[in-house]
Amino acid sequence: MLEVNEYFGGKVKSIGFEDGRGAVTVGVMEAGEYTFATKSKEAMLVVSGALTVRLPGGEGWSTFESGGSFDVPANAAFDLRVGGPTAYLCRYG
Repeated sequence: MLEVNEYFGGKVKSIGFEDGRGAVTVGVMEAGEYTFATKSKEAMLVVSGALTVRLPGGEGWSTFESGGSFDVPANAAFDLRVGGPTAYLCRYG
């Protein structure tokens, strides 16, 4: 079953589903700055565009372009800067 999610006034939209390895979302973010909180570990893959990320406990920002990925621990918050439409895949757990 597909689950449609919308955040930040519609600037972030995703579709969630389960595959043989667990929960996954695929989505798109418009330009903006966002803070997300995690419940479980998240592995983020940038599909198109770029995400500039400040990870929990990190002091600086790192940019991940198409094909780049990063991990976020469970029960944490992370900040994103998005310069233009960016597609991502997020795997949970």
